[in-house]
Amino acid sequence: MPRGDSYSLQGQQGGIVLTGADSATGSFRWIQAIEDSVLLTDTGETAGNLADIINLDGKTLPAGAGLGGIFTKVQISSGTVVAYYA
Repeated sequence: MPRGDSYSLQGQQGGIVLTGADSATGSFRWIQAIEDSVLLTDTGETAGNLADIINLDGKTLPAGAGLGGIFTKVQISSGTVVAYYA
């Protein structure tokens, strides 16, 4: 029986820690900043279902902040994030 969105939103699918200039591909539902982290989005480094995600290129996701959506790739140039699987 499928567990539904609630299960995924709680991080029960696990995740991956990205540190420094790092990236991961897969299906992610949430990006949580552990420390101030700079997102890369200008050429598909961070890709997903957010309209105009390119506008976040080079922006800092402050420590403690999160970004929700469906992401197929997550890349940062600095900082530490946890990208939670969908």
